[in-house]
Amino acid sequence: MEDKIIICEDCGEEFTFSVAEQEFFAQKGWTRDPKRCKQCRLDKKEQHDSRQMYDAVCSECGKPCRVPFEPKTDRPIYCASCYSSRK
Repeated sequence: MEDKIIICEDCGEEFTFSVAEQEFFAQKGWTRDPKRCKQCRLDKKEQHDSRQMYDAVCSECGKPCRVPFEPKTDRPIYCASCYSSRK
């Protein structure tokens, strides 16, 4: 293995995908190279973390929960545990 130079999908800048990072990805079972540089990954994570959340009630267990979309009355909403148990 050797370092790879990759072009960031978001900003177009080159970044290095080091051997250590490649080994880490392999240990995790990840087979794809990263698409974004570190700064763009952090920016994307921050956008994701700061998105608006809405209060809702789980259609299955009746517990209150928060979801990242505006709840509609014509579709069921599930809390995280009910959602994962449905898969």
